[in-house]
Amino acid sequence: MTDGVAAADEMDAFSYLHADVRAALSERGFTTPTEPQRKAIPQLADGDHGLIIAPTGSGKTETAMLPVFSAIRSREPRHGIQALYITPLRALNRDMRERLDWWDETLGIEVAVRHGDTTDYQRQKQADDPPDVLVTTPETLQATFTGKKLRRAIADVEHVVIDEVHELAASKRGAQLTIGLEHLREHAGSFQRIGLSATVGDPEEVGRFLTGDRGCRIVEVEAGSNIDVSVLTPEITSADRKAAGELLTDAEVASHVRAVDELVAAHDSTLVFVNTRQTAEGLGSRLKSYGTDVGIHHGSLSKAARIDVEDRFKTGELDALLCTSSMELGIDVGRIDHVVQYSSPREVRRLLQRIGRAGHRRDEISSGTIIATTPDDAFETLAIVDRAERGEVESAGIHHASLDTVANQIPGLLMGFGELSAARAYDIVTQAYPFRDLSEAQFKAVVRELSGNRLLWLDEDADRIEKSGGTWQYFYANLSMIPDEANYVVKDMASGDSVGTLAERFVVTFAAPGETFVQRGEMWRITEIDDETEEVLVSPVGDPTGEVPSWVGQEIPVPCDVAQHVGRTRAEARARFDDGVGRAHVARALADRFPTDEHTASEALAPVEAHEGPVPSDRRVVVEGFGREIVINAAFGHTINETLGRLLSALIGQRTGSSVAMDVDPYRIELEVPPGITIGDVVEILETTDPDHVPTLVELSLKNADALKFTLAQVAAKFGALKRWKGKGSSQNRFGKDRLLKALEDTPIYDESVRVVLHEQLDVDGASRVLRRVQVGGIDLQTVGERTALGRAGRSSGKELLSPEHADASVVETVKERIMEDRVLLACLHCDEWDRRQTVDRVPEKPECPNCGSTRIAALNPWADEVLQSVRTDEREKDDEQRKQTERAYKAASLVQSHGKKAVIALAARGVGPRNAALIINNHRENEMDFYRDIIERERQYARTKSFWD
Repeated sequence: MTDGVAAADEMDAFSYLHADVRAALSERGFTTPTEPQRKAIPQLADGDHGLIIAPTGSGKTETAMLPVFSAIRSREPRHGIQALYITPLRALNRDMRERLDWWDETLGIEVAVRHGDTTDYQRQKQADDPPDVLVTTPETLQATFTGKKLRRAIADVEHVVIDEVHELAASKRGAQLTIGLEHLREHAGSFQRIGLSATVGDPEEVGRFLTGDRGCRIVEVEAGSNIDVSVLTPEITSADRKAAGELLTDAEVASHVRAVDELVAAHDSTLVFVNTRQTAEGLGSRLKSYGTDVGIHHGSLSKAARIDVEDRFKTGELDALLCTSSMELGIDVGRIDHVVQYSSPREVRRLLQRIGRAGHRRDEISSGTIIATTPDDAFETLAIVDRAERGEVESAGIHHASLDTVANQIPGLLMGFGELSAARAYDIVTQAYPFRDLSEAQFKAVVRELSGNRLLWLDEDADRIEKSGGTWQYFYANLSMIPDEANYVVKDMASGDSVGTLAERFVVTFAAPGETFVQRGEMWRITEIDDETEEVLVSPVGDPTGEVPSWVGQEIPVPCDVAQHVGRTRAEARARFDDGVGRAHVARALADRFPTDEHTASEALAPVEAHEGPVPSDRRVVVEGFGREIVINAAFGHTINETLGRLLSALIGQRTGSSVAMDVDPYRIELEVPPGITIGDVVEILETTDPDHVPTLVELSLKNADALKFTLAQVAAKFGALKRWKGKGSSQNRFGKDRLLKALEDTPIYDESVRVVLHEQLDVDGASRVLRRVQVGGIDLQTVGERTALGRAGRSSGKELLSPEHADASVVETVKERIMEDRVLLACLHCDEWDRRQTVDRVPEKPECPNCGSTRIAALNPWADEVLQSVRTDEREKDDEQRKQTERAYKAASLVQSHGKKAVIALAARGVGPRNAALIINNHRENEMDFYRDIIERERQYARTKSFWD
């Protein structure tokens, strides 16, 4: 098709549709196609595979379905299912059904929904009398292969539409779906594949993912030019300081709450996005206390609670909906006229998708405000907005050759075929794009593992695999690739209604009768915990001081390109300061260049102006330190910094035989190193470690990492190698996980677990590139022998600053908050069988061992594993250092036994060991302020002298 003809076809895209469909369009008032419809309908009507990339509200669903409806109306009636519409969320299924109902009635094309909540009656009806179009999820597609009637019905499939394909492409659910589509192809023959996607950085790769690399027409509508975003750091007012006390927070957070409230008041319907469920509950509860008309929406709330707030927001009963990524996808909650993003969205694609929820009308600009909470946050957000306007979007991050997905899908193939040759199964699996490079050896190892776990029969001599007694049970227990993590259901005792869920680790570490926590933006008091039914019974309370649950989940990683952009912008600003330009002028220039105001720009620039010494940038790494604290200022993003941090920790640990505390953000790697390690040692490692050895060194460092052990348990479950652990606290069984690790080494389960951690949390190739650039001079490596303003500006910045000479009330409160948020390692020295890491504020007034009831509990640094090891080493085998550590631990335990939580607080302070803690406590201060002033004085003395201690 020539360009001229293509352009003409686009202008008359609806002419490619069946007359009945065109008549329906006229009846509905659609006279001209939207941009994606103009570009895509002619090609889709010709039967081409297609990937439509366009913002929310641009008519993507109709772009895909109008040609499908047209094709169905053009054919003779069939008994089977002619089209599948696959979405990643059941809520989207519900929305799609409602959107397609009108077309169903007008065109006489039957549309039905099938997912996990579909009743048995409806399932049987769909099997006996299949609809023309079935709206379903990736998991329910798997189940269609198991029944004879449904297998006959799907043999008629001619079209498969996959909604939100970008979301699936980045997950194992998507990898599972690609094999499912190849399985479907074995029953139905070739069919048209159509994907609907938000903006992605690698559309060709997503197209190959969708079609199995069989060719794909890509239609892309730019999103960056249709957004209007401003970045704001609110100025703190006297009203904010007053509100802070009422909201039980500080003035800075109070100013954020006020800013969100003002934005909600200025618009008719506002979505407020946050990055974590904890933030959703924490910010949501404070907004409600402030009087903001807001509902809370995230994945740990019950289905009924989510639907309730969706409906209330859609009907205008709520002014705002505060949500996590649960609302990024196209769930219909009515028209949204503004989006607020609280804190950096972390990624360009996330920004585009979230802000794109505002303005559902054709050619309407999507407006949004991002509230930057720190200087890092502001620079990061400005970089993301700038990259969005340039169309520089991240890649999808496809899971290639995930072995647990293969393990999951082989029983699925057996459920569809009964038996088949291993060679044929391998051929089906490797036709799916993410598995094109899966080796025969890997496939055979997976099959042998499944056979050993009694999930199938394997006859290697005959090259046959068959169903076994365990296949059916495994298949239905593992329809989903979403990890099976234990959750407790939260139930309101009065109404019996489900409130939401709590992760098992939150219940184990925090929950007890009488404790309060926040969920749905409201306060609840725990009345009973039933470990057998995994239920937490609660009652509503008005107390605003509840705990925010710590749900399982990772921080959204900031990509390297964004972090590099931040480093570059900082360096440019510092060059202006070095030229003698004042902060006000630099801020004005920044505000002219980016969509922000001068106050926000000035706040972001403060640590850059205050910084002394070489400034870390996209091409300069600055290593700084003071005593045992070393910070590598490196603007390489989360995953590269995490990899470099693990590498440094592992190599330093090898040299010293001691553990290294590590904290990472996109711009820093913070280490607390053993005695004797200096900045020079860190620089030496960066300059001399062979980049080619990074993969091996990092993999070795993972062996003792909780991340690998946790992933190993999840992957083993998908291989059928273990049953989900039951009972309170079982998933925290560190010994069990260590034993599991040893048992599964040299298996495909271990290989897949390592691959997952490397894929999702680390970037070995990126870290190798950084080392290579350091060693050839492409990255300038410099050192500073003290802490700098930028080095202190990370997540723990508030905790690292030295207290002033006179500790007034605000300083005392800040130090108190910091200590309460710090983690402490509690260990029973009576039975030597119990230890737990938790924040100081969660420590009871009189700590005691849950195993033996003893109150001889030592409070130690959270990374003091070597101290525990010393205590638990046979007395005859201890060296002098271990005896000293044991003695200090017993002194700490004696203090806790005598003074309870007060001793834990004193011991958690910086540089305050048992001796100084005893002095502070024995001063018998009459009030809490003086107690904390004593702590501050000890911390100041330690900070002045700690560089000489080691």
